[in-house]
Amino acid sequence: MLGEGPRLLLVHGLGGTLHSWSTIVPALSKAREVTAIDLPGHGQTPATADSGTFAGLADSVERFILEQGLDGVDIVGSSLGARIVLEMARRGRVGATVALDPGGFWRGWERTYFRTTLAASIRLLRGLRPALPSLSRSAVMRSALLAQLSARPWRLDGEVVGAELQSFASTKTFDALVRDLATGPEQKGPAADPARTLVIGWGRQDRLCLPRQAARAQEAFPSATLHWFSNCGHFPMWDRTDETVQLILATTGSGLRHAS
Repeated sequence: MLGEGPRLLLVHGLGGTLHSWSTIVPALSKAREVTAIDLPGHGQTPATADSGTFAGLADSVERFILEQGLDGVDIVGSSLGARIVLEMARRGRVGATVALDPGGFWRGWERTYFRTTLAASIRLLRGLRPALPSLSRSAVMRSALLAQLSARPWRLDGEVVGAELQSFASTKTFDALVRDLATGPEQKGPAADPARTLVIGWGRQDRLCLPRQAARAQEAFPSATLHWFSNCGHFPMWDRTDETVQLILATTGSGLRHAS
């Protein structure tokens, strides 16, 4: 927990940790009381029997919200975490919600693309794991390793990238989650309470959760506002740091839907 102001809960993506938010937490904590969590099987949180499934992780986040007295908390998620926060909105557990490039809206060949590209990437990272800290400091290597995730990988901070890639490589539930996400049902909607603010952000150069999927996400959650990040890949907090902070602060804090 860091900062002061309205409470804000952050949920990272597949293979990440609470440190996945390191690029934006300092700015957010100036106006929000920020809580970032490690999902079960990630970071410092032990895996449970169902941590290799989306349903299991979503249930774990819901239990955390209830146990910590955070019912109605404003929430932000990235990738897998973005799908989880949409599910929390659907269940009526949270307040204002920001979902950044959520998974769960792929269809047909996109499912195979998601599974095969991620499987190949994680095999490469595991093979390179001892060298990842040094490789991440090279703009050329960042460009090669992060071509699918960032629109401008050469501009990213090498320490941030190194920590994230190490986390991807060490997450033991990674393979099980990829299988479950690629073969499981599409994310359900809509949000339980359309009066709550709901924003779905999407990078126009996202090469993992393809931009064409944004229309499906908005169809599933018709009360949502769709925000496009230009010159941005799968992680807006990497490629569009300031814009991501501004979007989160503008969306959260009141829990009420903004007038259009």
